[in-house]
Amino acid sequence: MPNRTLRQVVEGQTVVSALADTTVRAAAITMARHKIGAILVVDDQGRLAGLFTERDVLNRVVAQGLDPDSTQLSTVMTADLQTASPDKPLAHALHMMFEGGFRHVPVVEDGRPVGMVSARNALGLEIQQFEKELEDRDHIAEIL
Repeated sequence: MPNRTLRQVVEGQTVVSALADTTVRAAAITMARHKIGAILVVDDQGRLAGLFTERDVLNRVVAQGLDPDSTQLSTVMTADLQTASPDKPLAHALHMMFEGGFRHVPVVEDGRPVGMVSARNALGLEIQQFEKELEDRDHIAEIL
């Protein structure tokens, strides 16, 4: 099971955020530019207020016929978030995602986001280590 702390996982991440009054289109453009599937929504003090995802664009905006140029994130974001502190292990965030059925866990310290763990990127290092172990095993098998 992944033993890294969330602080280690998000180390070096650029926190991509937007204010709650940002339009959906502006947020989508930011998400596309940064190649991310979710953006952290913060208040004017930098505290986490919500999360807006690519699924929210589909289900809460497009499918509902809302105008992305006039709809603010505050009306379509998820506000009641489950977050994790940076000292928690990666396994904790993975468990939260599995149990809650969501794909992103904001990592928050003192009310402010310090990063985000997604199901897509959370296991990057673990997958690399697993692939190396498979290669090592195959190499050993060839020698024998």
